[in-house]
Amino acid sequence: MSIGNSNSPEEERPSTDDRSEDRTVERPVEGPSIGTALKKARIAAGLTVDEVSSSTRVRIPIVHAIEEDDFTRCGGDVYARGHIRTLARAVHLDPAPLVDAYDAAHGGRPAPTPAAPMFDAERIRPERQRPNWTAAMVAAIVAVIGFVGFTAFGGGGDKDKRPVAEGSAAPKQTGGKPAAQPQQTPQPPKPDPSDSAIAAAPKDLVTVVLTADTGESWVSAKDHSGRLLFDGTLAQGESKTFTDKESVELVLGDAGAVKLFVNGKEIKDDFQPGQVERLTYTREDPLQNQPQAG
Repeated sequence: MSIGNSNSPEEERPSTDDRSEDRTVERPVEGPSIGTALKKARIAAGLTVDEVSSSTRVRIPIVHAIEEDDFTRCGGDVYARGHIRTLARAVHLDPAPLVDAYDAAHGGRPAPTPAAPMFDAERIRPERQRPNWTAAMVAAIVAVIGFVGFTAFGGGGDKDKRPVAEGSAAPKQTGGKPAAQPQQTPQPPKPDPSDSAIAAAPKDLVTVVLTADTGESWVSAKDHSGRLLFDGTLAQGESKTFTDKESVELVLGDAGAVKLFVNGKEIKDDFQPGQVERLTYTREDPLQNQPQAG
């Protein structure tokens, strides 16, 4: 006989559902890495590594390394962010989450530097004093022209001043009139410096001069037929000159660090540090036909 309302052992034992709920712990699901996301998107888009490299101008070994989450071959955080953005656009991905993931894994992004608004032709952006390569080039051209003019026109007077040989008499004056002095040819006027800078660039060629001004930058240059003129990194202060009869195609790994002259004129685009740009220039006036950013 039982006394009171005691529970049976089955009623006191916790149910199976309660025990399973106590053991259930939700675990966060981590997303794919940057390299894995880029590789999956490339495969889904039906593209090969060679095709992505050809369309983005990012070299094949670097594409392979980024897809394996190895960013040591990029040459620094600035280049790594630029390559991630370029590859993401090529495989139809939003680059912002991938760049944020890279910054979170590598100590965060440096504070942005204020820049002047785009297409503000009258506003000069503040920057530190840089060497005036245009003035130096103009001064060198003027010096060469002056030396050639002096040699061609001024040096001819020495022929009339050669010494008289011993035993020979000096020419006598006739009629009591002084001998006529040789007429000196006037020297041509020196050209205006701005005109000299433009004349230094051949009119029948496209001439592009690149200088790594504020830092190093990876540069690729091709002529109109697609032949590779240069593919490498310019150290700070280093310059390269490229010419072609029709066009020069450029890819700048860090466009904000490069100073650019085309056909004797400086291109003052407001490129940001770390910005990857694809540019093409022809024999047309570069200031009248600015190329669009890639």
